[in-house]
Amino acid sequence: MSRFSIKDVESLTGVKAHTLRIWEQRYDFLKPKRTNTNIRYFDDEDLKTLLNVSLLNKNGVKISKIAKLTSAEIDEMILEISAENNDISLQVHQLIKCMLQLNEMAFEQLLRNHISVYGISKTMTGLIFPFMNQIGVMWMSGSVNPAYEHFITNLIRSKLILACDALGYKNMNGYGKRFLLFLPKDEHHEIGLLFANYLIRSAGHHTMYLGQDLPCEDLTPVIETYKPDYIFTSLTTALNPKLLKKFIEFIGSVNFPVLLAGRTLLSTGVHLPLNVIHVNTPEDLSEVLV
Repeated sequence: MSRFSIKDVESLTGVKAHTLRIWEQRYDFLKPKRTNTNIRYFDDEDLKTLLNVSLLNKNGVKISKIAKLTSAEIDEMILEISAENNDISLQVHQLIKCMLQLNEMAFEQLLRNHISVYGISKTMTGLIFPFMNQIGVMWMSGSVNPAYEHFITNLIRSKLILACDALGYKNMNGYGKRFLLFLPKDEHHEIGLLFANYLIRSAGHHTMYLGQDLPCEDLTPVIETYKPDYIFTSLTTALNPKLLKKFIEFIGSVNFPVLLAGRTLLSTGVHLPLNVIHVNTPEDLSEVLV
């Protein structure tokens, strides 16, 4: 069972801490627990309830009315609102709820609906990345069970793999460039790399996808054989100094551009080799792919 502080809940629901305290005093639906030292905390069920309550409240339902509704009535109202409202914050909250309930069918349906309207690229940038940012908040606070994160990440991962498979080789042309994609040793956050693979292949280029947690020295024979025009890699984890030194030496040793995603190195002040192009957004990558 996860524990969420009042600051965690404020961040995840958008409901201010002082409002949460007022709700706690006035309404029975909110009953936080307390530690042995009398510090207030919320569990998974509390967070699910508050996500639902905040969604209804943000969509014009008075809190006094929500407090009188049964759980089934709340779920029914949320389904009605979701069907006619494309608000991203609502969709993100729904995805978080699916994660906490380990509800694969509901998560799949939400993603499928969004993809059918907006396509995979806009679904990733407009919905999945904001959702992943919220999970990041939960992860940093220690308030999300790692198994829940793995459950959701693998569902998203499978969607991107299927999207790449669906492209086949029909988009590739004789004028396309060659991209080698990998994550260095101890880097396991693969969603961004998979999305980059999809964007690059969608633009008609060829990719060699090597995945996560790969020692840089293992890339040398691949580069000699594949002869890429670009390397695409990403850092979202703070590597230990030894691995970081190897990584910097490696990307500086190749005689072609390296596209680097993630802000980890920028925040450390490490000097990047001249052949490194930092890509902050999908739009930055798209400029290279033209």
